[in-house]
Amino acid sequence: MTPIVSAVLLLTINLGLLWLLMAAPVGRRTITLHRTLEISPERLWGAFHPGGEEASWNPSVLSSGVEQNCGGIEIAYSHPDRHGAPIRRVFKVEENVDHFRHSYESRARVIDDTALDISVWRNFEEYRAVSAASGGSTLTLAQTDTYRGLAVYLFRYFMIRRELSSLTAWLKSGRPKAGGMIEHPVTQIGLAVLSTLLLWPFFGLTPAGLTISVILTLVIVLHELGHLAAYRAFGHETVRMIFVPLLGGLAIGGRPYKSRFEVATCALMGAGMSAFLVPVVVSASHLANSRILPVALREPALVFLLILGAFNLLNLLPMYRFDGGRILRQIFPTRSLLVAGSFGITLLMLWVGYRIGLPPTALIAALAVFTLMSLMGFSSVKPRESLDPMHPGERLMAGLGLYAAVTIHSYGIIYACDRLFG
Repeated sequence: MTPIVSAVLLLTINLGLLWLLMAAPVGRRTITLHRTLEISPERLWGAFHPGGEEASWNPSVLSSGVEQNCGGIEIAYSHPDRHGAPIRRVFKVEENVDHFRHSYESRARVIDDTALDISVWRNFEEYRAVSAASGGSTLTLAQTDTYRGLAVYLFRYFMIRRELSSLTAWLKSGRPKAGGMIEHPVTQIGLAVLSTLLLWPFFGLTPAGLTISVILTLVIVLHELGHLAAYRAFGHETVRMIFVPLLGGLAIGGRPYKSRFEVATCALMGAGMSAFLVPVVVSASHLANSRILPVALREPALVFLLILGAFNLLNLLPMYRFDGGRILRQIFPTRSLLVAGSFGITLLMLWVGYRIGLPPTALIAALAVFTLMSLMGFSSVKPRESLDPMHPGERLMAGLGLYAAVTIHSYGIIYACDRLFG
């Protein structure tokens, strides 16, 4: 495959996966998991019921009790809200208990949430059951909701598995299982290696193709580290990165966003931190030309610069789930200004493609794909409180930061292409 065909194929696969994870109409689905444990049903129900006597075993739960105003069960979680206070949710629970048969059931719906708008939970229902089994008890945990995209569905599945694994560990040893395998550094290194190997065929199964794949993985890591640094700067106590093979990485903060300026800055810093490397790599290329550095470093440096610029520039596209779209939605308060800003960024990126010699048909096809993806509806979570608005100074700072990031990565791409293919 030619480089252009490989790039278009990889981009198409990535956009397709993004649509599948974030926009595909999955519909109403129920996730159900079972466990059989060597413990009495009564003891298990006391720990498994949302308001049970031993419900505090869960490391994610700070407290659980009856909410006085509506008679539901209020649970305080260890996860903080936008102000740093524990997230609290109130559940309306309907129980069906048969002590004679050692059968216990509950159905719960969320009726209040201090972090999310209650509309987020309108289709959600949780079912918990414990029944007697040979030598112990069988528990069932099922969650039903309407999903748009597979991402939340998969997240819920793994959260249910994690809760049941943690409960099993607590019942056996008295200590719940903390954390999970997904966030473990060894798992993330393995996923990064897997992503590198999956990308390799797109660049040719040669040593050069492997080098490009490794560079792309390194660029992704550097990009996500920029997001993590921004989260830290805004006071997130915990941050982590999840590597998603083929799609790249995902930086996750420790609490919901508080302001539009925070959203824009955290989105911008992925490309913003990487932009500081552009003059460094350009200088290294000049030093290699002057033989101050080994000449053999010149071409790898230019390839790194090209991949760095292209990856970050694509992330700044004005699409809904891309960093560029998130930044522009915070900067421009009206739809007309948002359309104008998106159009300007898109034109600049098309000019960069034209400047480096991409065929007009490829540019038109790319524009059509990006337009189609921009028109698709993606799932989103509505917070209970609106984000703090930007004041004019913050809007100006974010806009100039976006302009600087787009400009410097565009320069890096043009500089590298002129010397690699000129």
